[in-house]
Amino acid sequence: MAAITMKNKAQAVAEDAGPSRQLAVKGGEGNCVVSAGTRIEGGFSSSENIRLDGAVAGELRCDRRLVIGEKGQVEGKVTAAEAVIMGRIHGDLAVSGTLHLMGTARIDGDITAGLLIVDEGALYNGRCQIGGKS
Repeated sequence: MAAITMKNKAQAVAEDAGPSRQLAVKGGEGNCVVSAGTRIEGGFSSSENIRLDGAVAGELRCDRRLVIGEKGQVEGKVTAAEAVIMGRIHGDLAVSGTLHLMGTARIDGDITAGLLIVDEGALYNGRCQIGGKS
């Protein structure tokens, strides 16, 4: 069953599960952080959580939770189990679980996700398939 949730700013602020809680990663989990000012050319993958505030030019694969910060950018295909996007992606995006597009997200490419949450202000240009296999 497909599900798409649309939220305006007032709803997003009013909810207990705000952005800081959604972006939190449990202390015992492995994490990979790509800081602002860092640029990776070529494919990049991790079996752990990824926080991307830099740039990736090439395919990005995350076997767990991917968070792309407001300054984060990807030019290429993105694949993840779960994702929270605040930055920019120029390429297709495939998320097997929940994809949350925050208000600053900009996607130029096709989206495939199990569940999609779109905050007011988020933009995507491409086809969108929800509830299908990624």
